[in-house]
Amino acid sequence: MLRILLGAQLRRLRESRGISTEQAGYEIRGSHSKISRMELGRVGFKERDVSDLLTLYGVNDVEERAPLLELAKEANTPGWWHRYGDVLPSWFEVYLGLEEAASLLRTYELQFVPGLLQTEDYAHAVVRLGYSDASDEEVERRVQLRTTRQRRFTSPGAPTLWAVLDEAVVRRPLGGRDVMRRQLEHLIAMSELPNVTLQIVPFGAGGHAAAGGPFTILRFAEPGLSDVVYLEQLTSALYLDKPTDVDTYMRAMNNLCITAARPDDTARLLTGILKEL
Repeated sequence: MLRILLGAQLRRLRESRGISTEQAGYEIRGSHSKISRMELGRVGFKERDVSDLLTLYGVNDVEERAPLLELAKEANTPGWWHRYGDVLPSWFEVYLGLEEAASLLRTYELQFVPGLLQTEDYAHAVVRLGYSDASDEEVERRVQLRTTRQRRFTSPGAPTLWAVLDEAVVRRPLGGRDVMRRQLEHLIAMSELPNVTLQIVPFGAGGHAAAGGPFTILRFAEPGLSDVVYLEQLTSALYLDKPTDVDTYMRAMNNLCITAARPDDTARLLTGILKEL
């Protein structure tokens, strides 16, 4: 994700100076296709190449160059999640990079509580359900990965999380009565955070635009980056960033938010379900 951010910055600088990809490639002893790959974040960055390009683009002020050169260094550093490579499929690594860089996540779920809002006990139950043959150690590693992801959303400068859950999610007693009670209490507490919005789509709402399945829309503070729609499958995932696709899912999400109960009703609804357990 950092490569994408840096690439977008370099592309804007190049285009603002009216410099072609061929000219830029020549400057770093490469080809125009290498510049294109760099600007799309598909290759690593050499600090020397970034330095030469900044000079070509007229960025000579030390204070202007420093953050971009530092970004080039950080872009080549593996993310914290790489230490979980033994339990982390490659297709999900991409998502974690996007999640780490996102300023806003909007997610819809109709089966499980989203991973970013799960308690440890609930996460254990979900992992056990999906990986029934996994060892205790592997289950624990997968749960640790999930709880580590959550820390960013309760830290200073946390991104915004807007989750819409089907009522079935909060009524399905995954892990047993006690686990579900603690999970519902946790959802109530999380919904009170200033950066978290939680809505429930009640059974009485009937059908709705997102009946096809769960999805997440990620938005980034960097103006040059488009939104990304994430669709998870059993053994892979889809990442959609074409405007037509993103617009379709954004409309579905907006319709869900209208169909769902208001956010200020969430705590009351969850408290009512708690009393029934």
